[in-house]
Amino acid sequence: MAATHSSPVHVNPGTYVVSKRTKTLFSVCIFLGVLALAYGLLKDRDRAWHAYLVGAFYFANMALAGLFFAAINHVAKAGWSVTVRRIGESFTSYLPLAFASFLVLLAGAGSLYSWTDKALAHSDHLIAAKTAYLNMPFFIVRIVVFFGAWLLFKKLIVGSSVAQDKTGDERITVKQVGYSIAFVLVFAISYSLFSVDTLMSLEPHFFSTIWGVYCFAGLFQAFFAAFILVTVHLMNKGLLRGLVNENHLHDLAKFMKAFTIFYAYIAFSQFMLIWYANLPEETFFYIDRTMGGWMAATASLFILKFAVPFLLLLPRWAKRTPAHLVFVSILILIMQYVDIHWMVYPNLDKERWLFGPLEVGAFLFFAGLFVMAITNFLAKNPIVPLKDPRVEEAVHHVVTY
Repeated sequence: MAATHSSPVHVNPGTYVVSKRTKTLFSVCIFLGVLALAYGLLKDRDRAWHAYLVGAFYFANMALAGLFFAAINHVAKAGWSVTVRRIGESFTSYLPLAFASFLVLLAGAGSLYSWTDKALAHSDHLIAAKTAYLNMPFFIVRIVVFFGAWLLFKKLIVGSSVAQDKTGDERITVKQVGYSIAFVLVFAISYSLFSVDTLMSLEPHFFSTIWGVYCFAGLFQAFFAAFILVTVHLMNKGLLRGLVNENHLHDLAKFMKAFTIFYAYIAFSQFMLIWYANLPEETFFYIDRTMGGWMAATASLFILKFAVPFLLLLPRWAKRTPAHLVFVSILILIMQYVDIHWMVYPNLDKERWLFGPLEVGAFLFFAGLFVMAITNFLAKNPIVPLKDPRVEEAVHHVVTY
């Protein structure tokens, strides 16, 4: 490839202008979230940290999914996604804040993880057998190493993509393939361990060999829902005219449907294997989630996280209609919260479905930080990487099936 590249002229959407209304919105969300969490820590410390963990994990997933999306498109040398890839890259701007949020979480580890209780760890033989892995020093090291690796790949993959906007150097596109292959390999291991550390270890007696895959399935399903919402928003503002069209939405919706199916497959696989083996060390996880108000949440995951989105995304027109996709995306994002809540909160109360102002406030806090991060990223960098050598393929992308 040549060292420089001159793309055919397209209407350059430039950068995103963050309106005062948007700034006010995420500022209010952050402020209300701080108040809710502060009140929660004073009144019910354990519940406050559980609410914090749900929000922190939810939006850390979004940031990681943005990096994974960019990486797999570089690995596949995909051209169709170039004009929407920057939206996924913008999600990675939340990664530093995600890292900070999990460092703060360490202060509440005692309220979340029973294995931090040394007396219990010594008296319980199952927990004692896991202390070589489940101990605070090693837990902290893993959090730092995981986020350190992810931030490094963010700089290599997203940083070089942004640099190409200025230089137009096609060699950057070639280098990103190597960076992305390395990231995918690192991500597969690190995210699995991260999800085990932060969520599965809430129940230190429980174990599942596909826990990381289950979390990943939900991660990518919800990511495409958020991706579609941001894409439709930018299209409605006229910023992607001539660069992104219904064909791009169609492919994003196909990904969302595919991961809706994949999520259901992994969820059923995990449940079926645990039910069939009938081991006490595993079955209690699902037994707890059929008690009291938790049965309704368990049933809602099958109905509203899989069945309804699957049926709503089946027709071709459904994947090409922005208003319809917005509705389905919002439903999936709500159910992603329910799913993480379902994984976390029975550790706190096995009888009641706990949801109130504290949980809403905690979620708003992280949502405000996330929106602030991605809008600031899009305000500083071009919305579309027009100097990417594959931009023409993206502009003329057509879906025939």
